[in-house]
Amino acid sequence: MQRLQAFKYELMPNGRQQRQMRRFVGSCRFVFNRALALQKQRHEQGEKKLGYARLCKELTAWKRQAETAWLSDTPSQSLQQALKDLERAYVNFFEKRADFPRFKKKGQSDRFRYPQGIKLDQANSQIFLPKLGWLRYRNSRTVLGTVKNVTVSLSGGKWFVSIQTEREVEQPLPQSTTAVGIDMGIARFATLSDGSHFEPLNSFKRHETALRKAQQAMSRKTKFSNNWKKAKTRVQKIHSRVKNARRDYLHKATTTISQNHAMVCIEDLQVRNMSQSAAGNTDAPGKNVRAKSGLNKAILDQGWFEFRRQLDYKLAWNGGYLIAVPPQNTSRTCPACGHGSKDNRQTQAQFACMGCGFEENADLVGAINVLRAGHARFACEVSGAVRPPAAGTRRGESAPVG
Repeated sequence: MQRLQAFKYELMPNGRQQRQMRRFVGSCRFVFNRALALQKQRHEQGEKKLGYARLCKELTAWKRQAETAWLSDTPSQSLQQALKDLERAYVNFFEKRADFPRFKKKGQSDRFRYPQGIKLDQANSQIFLPKLGWLRYRNSRTVLGTVKNVTVSLSGGKWFVSIQTEREVEQPLPQSTTAVGIDMGIARFATLSDGSHFEPLNSFKRHETALRKAQQAMSRKTKFSNNWKKAKTRVQKIHSRVKNARRDYLHKATTTISQNHAMVCIEDLQVRNMSQSAAGNTDAPGKNVRAKSGLNKAILDQGWFEFRRQLDYKLAWNGGYLIAVPPQNTSRTCPACGHGSKDNRQTQAQFACMGCGFEENADLVGAINVLRAGHARFACEVSGAVRPPAAGTRRGESAPVG
């Protein structure tokens, strides 16, 4: 089976290379925004959206114009990849997987991509990138497989390179034969049906005070002055610390679960809908806005979507399965007698069945019910009644592994 995997490293460019990479990032952002503006203009005039091939012709014309001739200093393939990103954003919007494409801002998602022309020298910890030359990188692990593309990104004032590879691996067999259900929460990050649970990290909450002070200090500086840039760097470093801590915790948790269980059942939570603002509008103002805002912040701090994404591909790599089940009434149904009622859960943490008197932690009850629903859904999938809920759950030799 084919396995796609990315290996990320910190780059160590010299001053000239850093200046060039910043120009490349700016050029790719300019091309993306100009192409998006062109698409919006055509839509307002009642014309059809341009495809990727037509946008590439527009890009060639922009390079020939005197006011945008500087685009030729950036690798053509990187500029074309920016147009592909726009095309993908439109596809995601039309298929209702994302919002309408928005203009990119400086400092947000600063990156550019090479689909070819890369040379990798792992023995000397160097990588060759077109129009940049050889760059040193912190070689923390061996790159496995054939290099397919390379993405260079700027985060927290540091440059990183992500090398995506493809390689052939044997069909994995599960290291375990157990199945487990998982209930996601705030007080407990993840409660497993076997009684164990993971405490929440709350990385943003831990750094919230420091972040607020850093942002207040930046707001007092003259915009774009040297002191303002230094203050902005401090804010970016705190954001990077929060992101890295959350990612590290999620990787450790998902690795532990995927290695110890052959089948994992999880709630099919719609995180975007759950974390929507309750502010409302002028005509219909919302209620309990402050409390809902705190809940939204806590939900996003947990990283539920990333947790599920990592579980999906790690289980597939280990020969396991991820089953997503509807979350309705999983914490209100008694696992002993099957009685379902909102009165069964008098408090957030405790479950007490009004029918048979069964008492247990509410999160554990939810995990047990998720496991039972997962077994039922898995039986339907095997019989062909329903399709698997995610890419990593497909069975067969051609299963994509993310």
